[in-house]
Amino acid sequence: MLVKTKAIVISALKYQEKSLIVKCFTESDGLKSYFVPSAYSNKKANQKIAYFQALNLLEIEANHKNKGTLEHFKEIKLAHSYHTINTDVVKSTIVLFLSEILHHSIHEEEKNQDLFSFLETAFLWLDTHDEIANFHLILMLEMTKFLGFYPDTSDNELDFFDIREGIFTPFQGINCLSQHQTFLFKKALELKFDSNQKVFAGTERQIILNTLLDYYTIHLDGFKKPKSLDVLKEVFS
Repeated sequence: MLVKTKAIVISALKYQEKSLIVKCFTESDGLKSYFVPSAYSNKKANQKIAYFQALNLLEIEANHKNKGTLEHFKEIKLAHSYHTINTDVVKSTIVLFLSEILHHSIHEEEKNQDLFSFLETAFLWLDTHDEIANFHLILMLEMTKFLGFYPDTSDNELDFFDIREGIFTPFQGINCLSQHQTFLFKKALELKFDSNQKVFAGTERQIILNTLLDYYTIHLDGFKKPKSLDVLKEVFS
């Protein structure tokens, strides 16, 4: 079936010498993988490969056979050309990290319009703003709303957060964050993209990030901590 849709590039893996396997989160069909033959073998190779930078926003026309095999692009163009993401070292590090988060978090080949719209809006925001120190934390927290394990905040006046149950409790059980970790986690839950980015010190940001990675690991089957984690920590240290 010929489909026209917007898509977010999750990853691009070189296959043999000349080709690519590109994984995208599409607006129309959720997660899809595409085979790009001869990506490295013609005069426009650099232009072609540039489409598939992590978290690029594309408009594609593709043949979707929906048989669990690799699909094929018919036409590709940028839906939005980023102005700063690919040239700012901090933003490009965040993008590399978040592309790995998405790779290990989104598995379904089914439409999720709300998640797509959220991610598209978030990456456009990242491209046009400079105060971004908490961006990755906020995005990871907000994503849990769409993935089905956003924390239950109905008792968030309590002192401890149970990371397995996703609830706040009055006592520190075996699966609970410490009181300090819970305090920082509560502050993170209140943030929006345009909130004061200096609300956390670097060490506090690391604590929240580690908490979120543990939270994802518990609630998502097969989730793996990104290889780019150390690079991200270095950027925000």
